[in-house]
Amino acid sequence: MKDLAIRHDAGETQFTARVDGQEAELDYRIEGGVLTILHTGVPPAIEGRGIAAALVQAAFDHARAQGLKVRTACAYSQAWLGKHPEYEDLRA
Repeated sequence: MKDLAIRHDAGETQFTARVDGQEAELDYRIEGGVLTILHTGVPPAIEGRGIAAALVQAAFDHARAQGLKVRTACAYSQAWLGKHPEYEDLRA
């Protein structure tokens, strides 16, 4: 989704995006040099706009910048990685 403002809150271990007054989120944890994507959630009112994909890509980009590997513990992030082989090198 173009022009989507994604916020990263390291203290809450979460990436979020607000669209039309609704908040989508991606929750993660970091242990032993691995960022594990735990949950990606988009409210039904704003589904189908590529918001979840943008959140997952932001998490992968963050992991790459920090030298972390990524474990996809939620089904959406696992499916996303399957469609984006350019991030396969980050798979934990």
